[in-house]
Formats: sequence, C-alpha cells, structure tokens
Amino acid sequence: MENQAKGQSSRLLSLDVLRGATMAGMILVNNPGDWGHVYPPLDHAEWNGCTPTDLIFPSFLFMVGVSIVFAMEKRLTQTADHGKLIAHAFKRMITLLLINYGVDIFFTFLDGNFNILSILHDIRIPGVLPRIAVVYFICTVIYLKTTPKTRVWLFAGALVGYFIIMTCIPVPGVGYANLQPAINLGAWLDRLVFGTNHLWNQSHVWDPEGILGTLPAIATGLFGIRAGTWLKSKNIEDSKKVVWMLVYGLGAVLIAIFWDIFFPINKKLWTSSFVLYTGGLATIALGTLYWLIDVNNYKRAAPFFVTFGMNSITAYVLADLVPGIMGAIKFNHNGKPANLYGYIYQTVFVPYFNPFNASLAAAIALVLLLWLLMYPLYKYKVIIKV
Repeated sequence: MENQAKGQSSRLLSLDVLRGATMAGMILVNNPGDWGHVYPPLDHAEWNGCTPTDLIFPSFLFMVGVSIVFAMEKRLTQTADHGKLIAHAFKRMITLLLINYGVDIFFTFLDGNFNILSILHDIRIPGVLPRIAVVYFICTVIYLKTTPKTRVWLFAGALVGYFIIMTCIPVPGVGYANLQPAINLGAWLDRLVFGTNHLWNQSHVWDPEGILGTLPAIATGLFGIRAGTWLKSKNIEDSKKVVWMLVYGLGAVLIAIFWDIFFPINKKLWTSSFVLYTGGLATIALGTLYWLIDVNNYKRAAPFFVTFGMNSITAYVLADLVPGIMGAIKFNHNGKPANLYGYIYQTVFVPYFNPFNASLAAAIALVLLLWLLMYPLYKYKVIIKV
C-alpha cells in the first residue's frame, strides 16, 4: 500500500463525489443500530426488485470502470507496455483479495477463534471486495486489449449470454432452469466449486456474489468504461457528453424495465436487467454531477463526499473495522454482558427516538465518525493507494 501526497486537479471531481456519496450510503445501510428496525429503502430487496440500497454495490463497480479509463490513459502516456500494466492490475487484485480475507480472519480472531485451520475451513470465499477485485482486473485487461466496438459486443454478449444460461440451462439435481435462491444454476455451481462452508448463506447454500454472477458484474464494469470513455474524450463538447450520458442512461433504464418482465431485476442474481437498470441510473447520476461540478463549478458540498471518495478503499476497510472493533469490546453493564457498540446505541439513541429513528440516528452517527477519521487524509491531500 502506497501513500501519495497529491492535489485534486488531475482527478475527476464528480467521480470522487459520486464515489464518496456511495461510500457514505454503504456505511449508512450496513450499520443500523438495530437490524429489526430499518426503513425499507435502507434495506435490500428480499429477492426481486431494487431499493436505493441495492444501487450501492453496482455503483461501485460502475465507477471501477470509469476509473480504469482515467487511470489507464494516464499510465499509457508513461509506458506502452501492456504487460506491465496488466501485471500491475493483477497485483492490485491480489492486494484487494488479501485485504478482504485479512479483515475476515482478524474478526474471527476477535471472536475468540484462534484455530487457523478452522478459520480457513469456514471462511467465505466470494464477497463484495473479491468481486470488485476480479471485475477490476478483467475489465482492465479488456480495456487494454480491445476496441470500443469490441467492448460493446462483449457487454451485450455478457448480458444476453447470462440470460440464456440462467433461464435455459437445466440445473443438475433439479431438472429445470429457474431463478430461485437455493436451486438456480449459480447456486449449484457455487456449491460445486466452493462447498457450503465457504458461502455467504450456509443455511440456504447460495451466495449473492457467486461465480456466475461475476459475468454480468463485468458488464457493469464495462458500462462504467463506456461512460468513462465519453468523459475522457477531448473531441466532444461537455454539453454533448452530458446529453449522451443522460440519454444512454435513460435508455438503459427503460430497456431494463421491459426486460424485468422476462428476467427480473435482482441484485442477488445480478441479472442482466439489474445491470442495465443500475448502470443507467449511475450514468445519469455521474453525468448530472459532471455537469454541475466539473463543468459549472458547483462544489460547495463536494468536500464532505470527496473525503470518502478520494480514499474509498481506506473508507471501506474502516467501515468494517470500526464498528466491528466496537462490537468486540465486551464488558459487564449492570450485571449483564454488553459491548461498546450496543451500549452506546442503548444509552445515546434508544431513549430519545422511536425505534426506527434511533436505528437510523446510530447509522448516521457512524457515518460522521468515519468521516472525521478520514478527514485528515482529505485535508492534507493524502491518497492511500492499493
């Protein structure tokens, strides 16, 4: 991991703002004070459908694609050696995977399990950060080795191909293609490759970040590459860039709504309609922010979100570590076992709000706490690179 002091002039500020807003949203929805009292928009759709919370993860993957364009174009001015750039991307993927599994092992130790063989036997292999890492690497290779026209065909092929795979290929042991949680083809493949011990939902033996779902997730990254290519172009006026992004995004959303009839919008399966729906909304959001911030210089709210956005991996790790460590600090309170996170929630928030608002207030407080921890990096222009 590398520390680099750097100004923000060479960065796409609207992208940092969108990334920071998405990160703040992730912290908010992942850390309610009480999981039994969560407002519906701050929770995932149970299966089919899409809530605002379901937009967070695909927005990250979309922004991975946008970032690849800006990062690779800069590095291509320094070296024409694609092999070196691919090796760097591979190293970054491995680093992200190690961070993910390192955090998981750390929390297992905090829970009192010091048997490394037991930890490795049960550790979850798929996950949010592993999917980001894999999509980043594959999309980097695609960006370096293909033309824009080829990437359009790969994007369409991934979406149509995934639709055919999931709706036409019979599931072994079931006998027919289906989109149900535990018996779809993706769940079967994950059990075959990983076994049930290494999946997110061991009781239902499936994983929302499984192997097959990585194919359309790559398409989400390619969606971001398409948007990034437009924004990076020097031959298109800013107004035309924004109009095309809004039209392209709206078109994707409309196609997704139609496709939802046949292939439901579903985050856990990462369906092709979900890719178009979330990618379209992300394109509209980025195009709007680009017009407001980078073109028309409306930057008043930018510092709050850029604090998260310019060091998103650091924020991501802290969003796991801080509440996790607070929850691991245990003590007796009035003769009953308690932990620091629960104690603060029960004494600071519960007495003064109704259950839903107390849960939300605790989540907002954690967002502000993590912002304070991240602010010195923003203030001194320090970017922690992976």
